[in-house]
Amino acid sequence: MSDWLTASISRLTRALRGDELPLPDYLGLLERRMKERDAQVRAFLDEPARFDRLRRESDALLRRYPASEQRPPLFGVAVGVKDIFHVDGFPTRAGSRLPPEVLAGPQAECVGRLMQAGALVLGKTVTTEFAYFAPGPTRNPRRLEHTPGGSSSGSAAAVAAGLAPLAVGTQTIGSVIRPAAFCGVVGFKPTFGRVSTHGVIPLAPSLDHVGWFAADVAGAESAARVLCRDWKPAPAGRLPRLGVPDGPYLDRAGESARAALESAAEALSRAGYLVRRVPLMPDFDEIARRHQTILAAEAARVHAEWFSAHAAAYHPRTSELLVRGQAVDDDRLRESLAEQAKFRLSLLETMDSQGIDAWISPSAVGPAPRGLDSTGDPVMNLPWTQAGMPALTVPCGADDQGLPLGLQLVARAESDESLLLWGTAVETLLREAMLVAASRSGSAVG
Repeated sequence: MSDWLTASISRLTRALRGDELPLPDYLGLLERRMKERDAQVRAFLDEPARFDRLRRESDALLRRYPASEQRPPLFGVAVGVKDIFHVDGFPTRAGSRLPPEVLAGPQAECVGRLMQAGALVLGKTVTTEFAYFAPGPTRNPRRLEHTPGGSSSGSAAAVAAGLAPLAVGTQTIGSVIRPAAFCGVVGFKPTFGRVSTHGVIPLAPSLDHVGWFAADVAGAESAARVLCRDWKPAPAGRLPRLGVPDGPYLDRAGESARAALESAAEALSRAGYLVRRVPLMPDFDEIARRHQTILAAEAARVHAEWFSAHAAAYHPRTSELLVRGQAVDDDRLRESLAEQAKFRLSLLETMDSQGIDAWISPSAVGPAPRGLDSTGDPVMNLPWTQAGMPALTVPCGADDQGLPLGLQLVARAESDESLLLWGTAVETLLREAMLVAASRSGSAVG
């Protein structure tokens, strides 16, 4: 029965909808798993009587959908929700010491969509303070003394630990893709604006994306069908042409991440993919500075009233961001946003001129760093977030210490459906390559 906790979302939903796995039995498995694992991982915020609530909600769900053929696509699936999303009946603390009543707001639209699709909110997951860099207590399930990444720390860890098959988070620099890679799971960040951020505490509205975590790409796609605006499954076609973005951006990656990228590129080439190296982003330092300008300026404006009234409650790292943002005037912010739009267009023009369907790059500069004082460097995700392009990370082997690494795939804006279709094939290919490598070395693939 415990196999259900690591089952794919597609298999789990079939079992729950058809009563192969009765919903009360599934909740019992989850309750035991939470007792066994979350005391170590600390992915979820404490909630008294969590499973009493869930049993009431599951009973209501069963009464509403007694017949299996009527049950919605995510019937009974337990979902972790990052604690910057408002959820009716839950306080929102955003990883901060501010009074929850100050932060209160209407339920997030995307949470409502998940619930309408039959999902059950397992609970709020730990976030860094206001989705910036001040970390919470969450540990990496793959190696407890290492960070899970951030800012969607608890959501990534919840999926990696088998506590939830699906968890939602946000990304403003690299807060979905990086923790997913650190924890060895799949992370997906859709095109900017394809999933509503209404009901989510913003950090920088011009950069904020809702994203999510699952054990595999098929699970990420199951959520995308529910959450993404105007979802239309992509038809199968030719293999995508892939670009490796050479230059100062890729130079930021560490040795193990670069080695994993090269191995993945070779495996893809052998499988018939066209993989082309393309010089890209020679002005990457300026791109990174612009991102930080927009982030700081917009965060300062979002937090203006809260920070004025509760400055002493903020973590020093968040305070530094807000003070820095206060120094950015409206003209400079407008200029930075205009340059952001030009950057997005330049990437699309390069893809067109070079015949590139998707970029491949490391999901992070390396594996999860040891220690919990930092959530790691998000720089490998920064340009794609700034451009608002859909991004996906799939597991891509491990370093020599056995820590997970990820491969990041990025497609044109509004090509989310194609990206997930391509990602499914790439995930399978890399999984097979990892199994071959593990058999040769005599180690197991996690």
